[in-house]
Amino acid sequence: MADWFSENLVSILNGFAIGSLLFILAVGLSIVFGMMGVLNLAHGAFYLVGTYLAYSLLDDGVTWGGFLGALALAAVFGLVAGGALSVMTEPLAKRPILDQALLTLGVSLIVAEVLSIIYGNDVYSVAPPPGLDDRVDVGDGSLPVYRLALIGIGLVLALIVYLVVEKTSVGALVRASVADREMVSAMGIDNRKVKVAVLGIGSALAMVAGVLGTPVYGVDPGLDESVLLLALIVVVIGGLGSVKGALIGALVIGQVDSLGRALLPELASFILFGALAVVLIVRPRGLFGPRKVAS
Repeated sequence: MADWFSENLVSILNGFAIGSLLFILAVGLSIVFGMMGVLNLAHGAFYLVGTYLAYSLLDDGVTWGGFLGALALAAVFGLVAGGALSVMTEPLAKRPILDQALLTLGVSLIVAEVLSIIYGNDVYSVAPPPGLDDRVDVGDGSLPVYRLALIGIGLVLALIVYLVVEKTSVGALVRASVADREMVSAMGIDNRKVKVAVLGIGSALAMVAGVLGTPVYGVDPGLDESVLLLALIVVVIGGLGSVKGALIGALVIGQVDSLGRALLPELASFILFGALAVVLIVRPRGLFGPRKVAS
């Protein structure tokens, strides 16, 4: 057992790093859909915008100032994009969820096409910031220091998001808007502003994840589709609207993906969707999903 653990420690830690990145991406999607009832299929496109933003600012050389600036700009652009998306989906609030899905899917296709026109279809790479571009020996192999840093970043963000959603008056307002929107409106609070804020924060997290994920996955025109699929799997496994569920689901998928590719590369995709099927069979609403979600 000890020998197996040492041989696969790199894959295990890599799984935690991937899981941390997936959490940053998926938690916004989970909260937006689970609490606000908005199925944002443009989430992957927002991630893609973050990767191209990082490439544009860091192509001439990665510095800490440039990297932090890219994160800050990604957060700002995400807030604006989420607010715009909230305005676009507001007229569809009382219509079937498929209408929102089609609208946000259309936004995703437009964003991806615009990025393709501007940057072309080449794949680009971005190095980690100075000090995080080395490798460290772990077990029988080595792992990039940046991936270890991703684990810490993911855990810190998980704690922050959990405390905001579960322990602050802002989180209580969001939960109240989901539970009884009429009562919140009667108290003089505009539910639309709450929706704009939640969608903005969720979109900002997606673009920030894009910047953080660039040193790992690079800049690839097809990333929006693959990361959206992974984020949806995380949300389904963890449960809609649950921060804890998004974290556990992301870490599970990270491990399944990393160990699956290392041990059974030809069956990695089947194992990934097999894990999803098992969770849905045993617990259809996800590991930590509510019994009733926003309609």
